[in-house]
Amino acid sequence: MAVWKADNQEPGFNLVQNGFVSKFRSRNVLDDATWTLQAAGYRIVRLDAGSWADEAAMHQSFSTALHFPDYYGRNLNALVDCLGDVAELDYGWAENETGLVIVIDNFDQFHSAMPDLAVTVLDIISGAALRGALLGNRVLCLIRSDDPWLEPGPIGGYSPEWNPREWRTADRLDQ
Repeated sequence: MAVWKADNQEPGFNLVQNGFVSKFRSRNVLDDATWTLQAAGYRIVRLDAGSWADEAAMHQSFSTALHFPDYYGRNLNALVDCLGDVAELDYGWAENETGLVIVIDNFDQFHSAMPDLAVTVLDIISGAALRGALLGNRVLCLIRSDDPWLEPGPIGGYSPEWNPREWRTADRLDQ
């Protein structure tokens, strides 16, 4: 069974066709996208990376938002394990939902403060999303940045692209 049909009727398809992580600059454009995805049955989980003063705060944010088990080790290996479990529908969302969207706001602040960790976290999410897709589950990650030139580098084999509404440089700068 295909995870997505290759048509413009499924709102998640246009966001994942170039990788599981999509970039946003405009809060309005991000809000429109998340509203559309939520209306299509996706669970939306919002994280504010601007509040992550250190790695421990990032782990706490993921753990709380996705209902990680109490034994979550709060390290990158444990994040890989728990996001893999999320992709398998063990927790964080429900089987009757279309998919899961992890929205990370203020990603540019996280990337500026801890660039290696920021890229690693996106790579972990991308790997979990791939695992989910192989199992027929939809997991997407949307990151929002105030920096229109944000380039975190290759994530899961792809460089995250700007969402379809903001892919042109002028659109990113104007909104």
